[in-house]
Amino acid sequence: MLLLKLSASDLLTLNARRRMVPHLAARWRHFRGADASLSERSAWAESLVSLANDLVAAERGNVEMIVECAATVDEVVRSENARLIDVVLVGRHPERGVPSVQLVELKRWSMVTRVERATADLLYVPGMDEAKKHPALQLRSYYQAFTSDRGPFRKAEFECGGFAYLHNATEESVRPLIEVDAPTGAYARVYTRDRRPALLHDLRKYFAVDGADSEAEKMLANMGLRNTRLLDAMIRSHGADTVFTLRGRQKDVADQVLETAAKVLPDPESPALVPDERRVIFLVTGGAGTGKSAIGLQIKAELEAQGRTVNYASGSRAFNGALQEHVGYGDRAFKETFTYFSNFVKAPEPPLDVLICDEAHRLRDRSTNRFWKPEDQGAGPQVDELLAASRLTVFLMDEGQSVRPNEVGTVNLIKEAAARHDAHLVEMGLREQFRCGGSDAYPRWVRALLGVSDEKAETWCPDGLMHVEVADTPEELERIIRTEALAGASARMVAGYCWPWTKPLGKSKRLEADVRIGGWHRPWNADSDSFCADSAPPSKIWSVHENGLGQIGCVYTAQGLEWDWCGVIMGEDMVRRDGQWVFRRGKERKEKDTDVKRVDRPGSFDPKVKAGSVDDEEFARLVRHAYHVLMTRASRATVLYSTDEETRTYLKELVGPVEIYALRPTWENLPAEARKPHMPRPGRGSRGKNRKKSRKKKGYDLTLF
Repeated sequence: MLLLKLSASDLLTLNARRRMVPHLAARWRHFRGADASLSERSAWAESLVSLANDLVAAERGNVEMIVECAATVDEVVRSENARLIDVVLVGRHPERGVPSVQLVELKRWSMVTRVERATADLLYVPGMDEAKKHPALQLRSYYQAFTSDRGPFRKAEFECGGFAYLHNATEESVRPLIEVDAPTGAYARVYTRDRRPALLHDLRKYFAVDGADSEAEKMLANMGLRNTRLLDAMIRSHGADTVFTLRGRQKDVADQVLETAAKVLPDPESPALVPDERRVIFLVTGGAGTGKSAIGLQIKAELEAQGRTVNYASGSRAFNGALQEHVGYGDRAFKETFTYFSNFVKAPEPPLDVLICDEAHRLRDRSTNRFWKPEDQGAGPQVDELLAASRLTVFLMDEGQSVRPNEVGTVNLIKEAAARHDAHLVEMGLREQFRCGGSDAYPRWVRALLGVSDEKAETWCPDGLMHVEVADTPEELERIIRTEALAGASARMVAGYCWPWTKPLGKSKRLEADVRIGGWHRPWNADSDSFCADSAPPSKIWSVHENGLGQIGCVYTAQGLEWDWCGVIMGEDMVRRDGQWVFRRGKERKEKDTDVKRVDRPGSFDPKVKAGSVDDEEFARLVRHAYHVLMTRASRATVLYSTDEETRTYLKELVGPVEIYALRPTWENLPAEARKPHMPRPGRGSRGKNRKKSRKKKGYDLTLF
């Protein structure tokens, strides 16, 4: 957990715009489950600004200030005993060149006296009823946790110290804090208003004038807030080895699934042992970016290493296609373990040990396909087919990402199916968010903006983790996305389904520029299973192929994936009128002498949500969910554009000004640690054939892949 990560200079700018304290309060409420007290808010407004001013005065305005930072990567932040450090200052040591960290306890005390003459451990602060511990004792606990193996830097070499800062006090007024019998240690320094020169001197001693952004990026990565993109992680590891660690609740979920599998599945190495025969279903729920796929893929790798038969099913062609293209390339057996919900009309014989169902909110009522013979269609609920396919089933679900009317996957659906099959159901929820740069604030802001949640939409406040801005034209949006992609970032443009979608034309399979905004015309991603003219990739790999940048994706080809930068075009299906969202269906017309269709009446052209398919209320819900998916695909920055001027004005009001240059994560301005180019797909045969033999069966190493 952290509430804010900004350099001292940027924090002062944010405060000058009167947006720092409201942002911190909103983040506090989200993490802690209660409103921040007036005392807490006042402390942020006074003490944080004082400390930031001192850093700037010491010519160390580049030092990163991480506010209300958890002392360990798996701290239970809603606990009364949560160790939350007021500020962690992060930079580079000027002499050793290693990360340099100072843990800061901010106090607005102006005077203290001893409670007991014999010790300085307990203090009386005028105006406070209870005795207070010496700040150094708090810092000692934080220091020990922060520098432990569970701290953000783990076993890496770094310099660490700490100090209490009492900017309202003088040395004389808080004499008990600094007398000879006060606690001592690397974390026990005390600075007051009249000791400011010493503080400035020490800040220069602890921090270099540059390198702070790089060291902060390392720390965020170690905290799990800058995780490797899912596909890149699998490519690096070939689906097997360590890339980054499952954290907190993620680890708990994976632990329990693996432990349960050991109890209910036959042991390949000890076939004489009779397992527990009970059928078990795991239902893991969580929003976008909470690590559901990471858990699923980790479980798959661990169980396969034990010799289990495991399939990974999804309702998304784009997600499966990306995995098969980038990870299983050249390995047919591996690719075949990634499949679709509809592939289990006939249960495998013998049944699989484990079936992992990702994006279970995309479950259909029945398994059907217009190309199948009647006898090959599913006869019963699709969820029953999936349960019949294996002994242990894991459903990974986010009900907020259901975007089609025929998607029936809900918590209640799984519960009812478990009851029908007399199965033991284990429900587990994920809360921590690891997409969108690790920013919990951004997905909540998107949900409020779109009306997906009941929260009031408020002006976006930069938090140093995620960036958002609004483009004035589609040309500007494309320029930003192309610039970042050419510099090395992963980037794509996506849009609401607000234009007709033409199939590739002629023998050359030319893509028609269906998405037309004024004089700006671009094609949708190819509605094809093979490459088209100008090497445009097929739809299932558009999201990861280098030639996909020139086409516009939609919710069906973007769901489940992510890029560093994502340009989102809002069409006329969702526009702002009189302080409310208005949802509109479009109408098409055919071009004279051609089969190409154009917009006759602006609105939605999604054939899945036609008037005859869903009513107006359901239509509005699905459109909101579609834009929620599109707006949460980026890991660093989202660029928004609406074709409607009134909507565009509303977006600009909510996004606010973006003049803080350092907060815009332009690829060329990021530290080297943050510039991780998209991995190329592996060559044929690069996947280790003897992976299973090289891994131990016992002693689960719960690291991703």
